[in-house]
Amino acid sequence: MTSIWKQTATVEQLNELCQGNAVGHLGIEFTEIGEDWIEAQLTVNEKTMQPFGVLHGGISATLAETVANAGSLLVCEANQIAVGMELNISHLKAIKQGHKAIARAYPLKLGREVHVWQIDTKDEHGHLCATARLSTKVLEKQPKAE
Repeated sequence: MTSIWKQTATVEQLNELCQGNAVGHLGIEFTEIGEDWIEAQLTVNEKTMQPFGVLHGGISATLAETVANAGSLLVCEANQIAVGMELNISHLKAIKQGHKAIARAYPLKLGREVHVWQIDTKDEHGHLCATARLSTKVLEKQPKAE
């Protein structure tokens, strides 16, 4: 299989890009980039759990959107960006405090204007805990305001 990526980035570069914003504050870290998938994880802790000691559903959705949107960005041309349009997520199994949530995204459709990604989130034992689908819109990069 050949790689789908049009832009090259390492997990270290993606993690650096995410410092100083919501992704970094939640502790989401990119861990691996395959030929046609990308993976990120977070640890369930006081920043990411609900009052009952399990991963908050909104944070699970943030992890899913983060990893798939990064994948979409890497499939874009250098003069493009990708932004989330619609996220659908089903929570199937709780992940308890102190454990990791590992999200892997792979594309279902890579069009010129819209990408659709499947994201499966598992615990560190490989149990499927959530499944999501993200649609992203491909836009031309706008020049930065000075």
